[in-house]
Amino acid sequence: MKAKVKIAVVGDVHDQWEAEDRIALEQLGIDLVLFVGDFGNEAIAIVREVAATPIPFAAILGNHDAWYTTSPWGRKKTPYDPTKVDRVREQLAILGEAHVGYGKRDFPELGLSVVGSRPFSWGGAEWSGEQFFRDRYNIEGFLDSSDRIVAAAKETTQETLIFLAHNGPYGLGDRPEDICGRDWKPLGGDHGDSDLADAIARTCLLNKRIPLVTFGHMHQSLRHTQERQRKMLKIQDDTFYVNAAHVPRIISYKGETRRNFSLVTLQDGEVENISLVWVGENYQIVSEEIFYNRTQ
Repeated sequence: MKAKVKIAVVGDVHDQWEAEDRIALEQLGIDLVLFVGDFGNEAIAIVREVAATPIPFAAILGNHDAWYTTSPWGRKKTPYDPTKVDRVREQLAILGEAHVGYGKRDFPELGLSVVGSRPFSWGGAEWSGEQFFRDRYNIEGFLDSSDRIVAAAKETTQETLIFLAHNGPYGLGDRPEDICGRDWKPLGGDHGDSDLADAIARTCLLNKRIPLVTFGHMHQSLRHTQERQRKMLKIQDDTFYVNAAHVPRIISYKGETRRNFSLVTLQDGEVENISLVWVGENYQIVSEEIFYNRTQ
């Protein structure tokens, strides 16, 4: 078992994933990659690129990954024939066991397991996509969803767990700039997933250690103001909650392409360092924002 584990969390991709990203991950010496979803609007080609990641990884699909499937208005805009094509099923097939939504993936060589929350989550207090979750997962609401997440946690082989979600859990703040706070009108309110919050609390009773819960969905840039940005880290009950949705994740800066990753280092199962890095065209870190360092 590896004592120090270097994790890269990839925030909402939104069609920004390239072969160069895989090279960057290797150059950074990453042990485990976690994808929080929203690869694109049912973007099969991007998901195929993600699935080619040569480093051990786990992923969860987000609301955009079922953009044309989960709602009546989305189905009206479907650019393909849904009677002949099922892009949600195709994405799941491409990712295979790496997709941990309502499931888990054990990494015994790293001494940890990754547990997936509700996939395709839109967030908020309302249970959206009723027919979608009923047909695909036989789940009727938040309680069923929480039960499914806890069941996956019980099946893990490792004592140290990381929860991977698209949207974060309820209970981390209700201001617009909070890690899962609503930044559109009406401003304010906790947009986190209550089923995930319940599942985390119940899993803590299983003698499992949960040093990290990571997700995206709620972007760092706030919709209602440019004067400040969303808080992307919350520490609560010895668990670190990391929102990795720094969007866009690939930018051009002074003519150079830069791509971001959220890095988390675990030492003996405890969080040692959390930072946001931007990697340049030579695959070296050109900018780093440190959110947490245990030695400082």
